[in-house]
Amino acid sequence: MRRLGLLSLLAGSAFALTACGTPGAPEVTFFADGHTVDSAPLIHCDELVRKCEQSPEGASSLKVRPGKPVQISIPSEIAQTPWVVNVQYANAKGELQPVKQEAFTGGNRLAYTATAPAADDQLLVVEIQQLGAAYAADETGQPIVDDAGNPQLVVRAIWSLQIDPASGAPAQ
Repeated sequence: MRRLGLLSLLAGSAFALTACGTPGAPEVTFFADGHTVDSAPLIHCDELVRKCEQSPEGASSLKVRPGKPVQISIPSEIAQTPWVVNVQYANAKGELQPVKQEAFTGGNRLAYTATAPAADDQLLVVEIQQLGAAYAADETGQPIVDDAGNPQLVVRAIWSLQIDPASGAPAQ
């Protein structure tokens, strides 16, 4: 009886240690105007985009002055897969400009600096998308391809920084 209790205790402890050791979704670090925020993904899926978890926290935010960049630090878990950065900004008149997008596939890019084209433009949203191994398909199940014939991969995770425009002195 005593041996059974000890085995149950050891098994329970092993299970608890294993559960605590399971890594969560990777975080992306955004840095701007002297402040940093570690961002959990809004949504994070397995490689085949079959099992997904949505964050209850929502997007991260930082105050950023016009013309100031946002630096992004990407963990190797993301950098080793294809990933995309999307940057939305407004010009000095407050008019939304087309989203700037850049893709990385080499596996060695761990940082990116998002900038607006002009000194008085305001960054509004900086988003990181990690691509999965699943591809987009049409209604017949055939892969949707780009102009070069490459299948369009599906986004498996998204990290988003919503920028609170700041004016004058650096954000506190």
